[in-house]
Amino acid sequence: MTDPHQAMLDKICAHARETAILESAQQLLEWDERTYLPPEAGEYRAEQVAYLAGLIHQRHTDPRLGDWLAELAESPLAADPHSEAGCTIRQMRREYEKKTKLPESLVKELTRLSVRGQQVWVLARKNNDFAAFAPILTQTVSLKRQEADALGYEDCRYDALLDFYEPDEKTATIRRVLAALRDDLAPLVQAIADSGRTAPVSILERIYPVAAQEALGKEAAARIGFEFPRGRLDVTHHPFCTSLGPHDTRITTRYDERFFPSGFFSILHEAGHGVYDQGLPSEQFGLPPGRYVSLGIHESQSRMWENMVGRSRVFWEFLFPAAKQAFPDALDGVPLDQFYFAVNDVRPSLIRVEADEATYNLHIIIRFELEQDLLDDNLSVSDLPGAWSDKYRQYLGIEPPHDADGVLQDVHWSAGLMGYFPTYSLGNLYAAQLFRQADADLGGLEKKFARGEFLLLREWLRDKIHAHGQRYAAGELVERITGKPLDHKPLTDYLRDKLTPLYELA
Repeated sequence: MTDPHQAMLDKICAHARETAILESAQQLLEWDERTYLPPEAGEYRAEQVAYLAGLIHQRHTDPRLGDWLAELAESPLAADPHSEAGCTIRQMRREYEKKTKLPESLVKELTRLSVRGQQVWVLARKNNDFAAFAPILTQTVSLKRQEADALGYEDCRYDALLDFYEPDEKTATIRRVLAALRDDLAPLVQAIADSGRTAPVSILERIYPVAAQEALGKEAAARIGFEFPRGRLDVTHHPFCTSLGPHDTRITTRYDERFFPSGFFSILHEAGHGVYDQGLPSEQFGLPPGRYVSLGIHESQSRMWENMVGRSRVFWEFLFPAAKQAFPDALDGVPLDQFYFAVNDVRPSLIRVEADEATYNLHIIIRFELEQDLLDDNLSVSDLPGAWSDKYRQYLGIEPPHDADGVLQDVHWSAGLMGYFPTYSLGNLYAAQLFRQADADLGGLEKKFARGEFLLLREWLRDKIHAHGQRYAAGELVERITGKPLDHKPLTDYLRDKLTPLYELA
């Protein structure tokens, strides 16, 4: 006799898989909009995506789904929350309860505005014209306040939006973690500034032809385990990664012929995201056991490959001969040690995605604080450029010369992604803690990386993180792997160990 609870779970899974098909179609339209869409097609694309978002929202909030999940939550199938069935029931019920609080009209309007906002942002940044972007950002902030209020919160609006990206995390916790990290890193950054040592960054500002950058970037991405038969690399205004199906992961970058790190490290970063997506159980696509845990964990994968691997000396011991062959003019006569020092330059900078590891989190703190002020109506959109400049002077001692390299540099606000930025810092913290454990478990990674053996780390990550989908919450997962709760010390230790010899610190 068929188990009625199992039959009901099968219905839920079928419903979720069909919803995932619609979500993939929406994501494909959004990927195309950010890569190849003709400029004049923007208005209609916004309508297409908003229409799909409405259909998807209807499926996520179908009352039948709520009834099924409520019944299964009390069944033996949900007894083990970490089992395949238990994870599916728990996570889908959480999502259902969240989405039923949001009116379909608000979901559609937010989606429509996200598509149009990104299109307006591209031109505004290109033309250094914040005034052209301000009206649509004002609308976005207003709708995000409505969204937070509809979802509800205990302490602040920001909690409601943060939960989309880092489930169950709280703004107060993020504040504490970032403050501790800032206080621990400040002496290191100051010591580097006082050292008198400067990295030879002019090496990276020579001519690096785009075609050769793409070829080397694709080779590096493949070396760390990004599977191009299941993915592709394209160009966009602001790099991102998206998965359109269990075997269709798209990564993007942007190239600068006069600054090598811009394209190369963006490829490594997005390939790190892609490796995670490709490592999730493909048979569970569209279901919680086949989804990523949180954006903090997702970011830990990209930052680990970009920085802890990609900016290590042993990585370049392996790849530098290929780089010299790809760029014979730019790297003629350049020793490995000089190149390695150049890609680990530490100094206050304006652009977040090109910031060094030691100062990166200061960029996040700035955005985190500004977002809260916008949502709490303590800062108007018209005053945002001035507030941005004030915080850059306060935290980094520099000021953007114009808005294109200031308040307009990130795509996130144009897409309505408020609450997203703190996950970058969480990713840095998780990455350091996980990388330390991987190094211990695998018997030391340096010699392996110097030989080009990167897949051992990928397989460790797949086994410890990717394979579990959403079975464990982010903090619980990290503690299961490392035996310790989230701690900022592995990150600060890693940075000190790496930067002390480069800058000849005491």
